Amino acid sequence: MRAALKVREPNLTPTTASPPRTGRLQLAIVLIGLAFLFPAGYLLWGTLTVGGDFWGSLVSARTLRPLANSLLIATSTAAACAVLGTVLAWIAVRTDLPGRRLWRVVFPLPLVIPSFVGATAVLSAFGSGGLIEFVPRLEGFWGAFVVLTLLSYPYVYLPVAARLSSTSASIEEASRLLGSRPVRTVFRIVLPQAREAIIAGTLLVFLYGLSDFGAVSLMRFDTITRAIFSARLFDRATALTLGLLLAILALVVAAVVRVLSLGTKTQSAETKPLQYPLGAATIPTVGLVVGVISLALVTPVSVFLFWTLRGSTTVGVGFSGIGDGLGFLIEPLLNSLLAATVAGAAAVLVVLPVAYASAKRRNRLSETVSTVISSVFAIPGLVVALAVVFWAIQAPDLLAGVYQTFPLLIFAYVLHFGAQSMGASQAAIAAIPSRLDEAAKVLGADSRRRFLTIDLPLIFPGLVAGGGLVLLSTLKELPATLLLAPTGFSTLATRIWGAAEDGFFAEVGVTSLILVVLSGVLTWLLILRRGQAP
Repeated sequence: MRAALKVREPNLTPTTASPPRTGRLQLAIVLIGLAFLFPAGYLLWGTLTVGGDFWGSLVSARTLRPLANSLLIATSTAAACAVLGTVLAWIAVRTDLPGRRLWRVVFPLPLVIPSFVGATAVLSAFGSGGLIEFVPRLEGFWGAFVVLTLLSYPYVYLPVAARLSSTSASIEEASRLLGSRPVRTVFRIVLPQAREAIIAGTLLVFLYGLSDFGAVSLMRFDTITRAIFSARLFDRATALTLGLLLAILALVVAAVVRVLSLGTKTQSAETKPLQYPLGAATIPTVGLVVGVISLALVTPVSVFLFWTLRGSTTVGVGFSGIGDGLGFLIEPLLNSLLAATVAGAAAVLVVLPVAYASAKRRNRLSETVSTVISSVFAIPGLVVALAVVFWAIQAPDLLAGVYQTFPLLIFAYVLHFGAQSMGASQAAIAAIPSRLDEAAKVLGADSRRRFLTIDLPLIFPGLVAGGGLVLLSTLKELPATLLLAPTGFSTLATRIWGAAEDGFFAEVGVTSLILVVLSGVLTWLLILRRGQAP
């Protein structure tokens, strides 16, 4: 009996293999953190060492004008989306709008349309040679403003709708009992409770507008992203300066969003939120929501369907009408799926050590690297790609020829979208009951065996969801693909871009429809179906 007890005693103490594995985990976290620091670090180093008058370049007209335009389009779009997103959230969640359950699913769907696809639809729909010739052609600031507002309002709608769904009804009922009119109750009681969600969503739209490249480029509005793309070949100093400036702006906004998110407390309503009857405003309200969805979702899809059915008389394009086959899209479709799938899997593997450590072994190192990864997601994809491009061009002999290779493209995708995978992974890891890990320790399982047999099966759905979010974002990514894709490696996004610039609208139509359908299916599976939309 005493011998048996002596055999079991060692299993009650921590395994001696943990420290080395912990050391290897910390080393991996440090290396991952350095990799994600690379874009901002290289931009800073390159800006200071490339030569030229840095401060003169910073305050020159070539820098200040695009910067002012970027701030103008980002601020205007954010303000418009703050109003539109909040109003739609209120209508969908707190009123008796007919068919409101359907509208709650429909309102977030403009997210599936990339900005450059929406801009292409607007450009081809109005003006001379368009579908509606009597409507003036939308270009420049107003064209970019309309497109970005219609496609970005879900960034405000989603958090505000979630907040309005969780507010307590007791305060509103008390206000009503004291004789306050419904409109006064809404403005004095309800909206203040959703203030943090409104501000956070508005800042996300500001960040999106600041980093947009596709819509402003097609609309010929000279923003900082368009200036970077134009200067990358002939004026490296200006491109680096603008890239660093844009990265700093994006990181500042991201820090504000993070502070607001940390300060926002989510609470469950003890009763169902109050519903406000629309009454005589029902018909105007229905007209508003139908108009928004028609412009943001129905119109682009209809334009692409029209161009696909109408065809084109242009000779030598990949698609000129319904009678043509779609074989020309097989390669871009497969390339898009390949790059997106590999990027999703790579992002999961790369950020998993950081997600695991920050969720289960919280310390200063893991928290710092987690913040770095989240911050890089705020930096525009064009800026991340710019840093990778300039580094690859000057890569040491050992890495000669790495420029415009598939691994380098995946590297840029992982840097930019890795935070999406990390967020889903952290949530899945944090949900593992601690008692399972404690029981495995008592039974003598070391850290590696506990991870493989207990943690990994439980977090696998979360890892798949995180990888899927990266896949969805990669599928629609344009500037990084334009700058880093191997020669001849076309994706659906680059195919749409090239066809739009050449005026091959039939090809734009059919390719955009395929991209929108793919994005819509993934958005449904990864966002709407998982309950992230109210």
